[in-house]
Amino acid sequence: MPGVDVHQHLWGAPLVEALRARRTPPRLDGWTLHLHGEPPYEVDPADHDPSRRAELVAADGLDAALVSLSSPLGIEWLPTEESRPLLDAYHDGAAALPEPFRAWAAACVREIDADALADDLDRGFVGLQLPADALADAAGYARCAPLLDVLERRGLPLFVHPGPAPRVDGDVPAWWTALVPYVQQMHAAWFAFRAYGRPRHPRLRVCFALLAGLAPVHGERLAARGGGRGEVDPDAFVETSSYGPRAADAVVRALGVDVVVHGSDRPYALPADLMQGDAARHAFRVTNPYRLLNGEERIHAV
Repeated sequence: MPGVDVHQHLWGAPLVEALRARRTPPRLDGWTLHLHGEPPYEVDPADHDPSRRAELVAADGLDAALVSLSSPLGIEWLPTEESRPLLDAYHDGAAALPEPFRAWAAACVREIDADALADDLDRGFVGLQLPADALADAAGYARCAPLLDVLERRGLPLFVHPGPAPRVDGDVPAWWTALVPYVQQMHAAWFAFRAYGRPRHPRLRVCFALLAGLAPVHGERLAARGGGRGEVDPDAFVETSSYGPRAADAVVRALGVDVVVHGSDRPYALPADLMQGDAARHAFRVTNPYRLLNGEERIHAV
């Protein structure tokens, strides 16, 4: 079984061109990215060179990397007439990426179109990524249920990633967005899935970016407030991007090793040595991603 990084971003030429054609955020002016909730960001063109990025996957000792639409761009929240051309551009570029890359599909969450998602998945995408702020409460799960139904029918996973940051008045540190709204979104999404997502979608496999904002570490407080006794959902995974040994150790203590998967968030972060030992490293990079993508039954069939 191959080693996998479940969380990378790599923009194909069609998406770059579509973002440059826009006059309002999200848009690219040359290689300067403009978003509603964040300061302008200077994109490094080398970060979106497939050949260079493939070399980095090999240097990380992996056989595959899963790329996804950058949900903080806010594309999924645009009206259909704006989101669909950008989603098509993303899917066209992602589907054309060479090995070792595969990709998560994306979908509009403002106006749900399950048929469009089915058509996109038919092109060979590994599953669906949705922004965390679309799955933060009961209303979000009700709205997105038709998309998640498609995944359940096909036995494909969901990847939950931070969505766009809200506008903040005044200056904030460069690290603010990654540490405050992104983490808060993931924290809410983790508990919303427990409360609303899992009862509605009992067979859905799901992976939460950035260790779900460390929400699993709050299991003791959850139990103290009547939310359960620390039960671990074997099909609710967390990926490790932007965290190191201390955070990984805390989450492993809360969830065990079987639901943690390796993710780097390249090019925005680098993979870290989590210092959990060789067996855990193999689980994070090989065994657990395989189960996330393929399900328990297919593992037993091998």
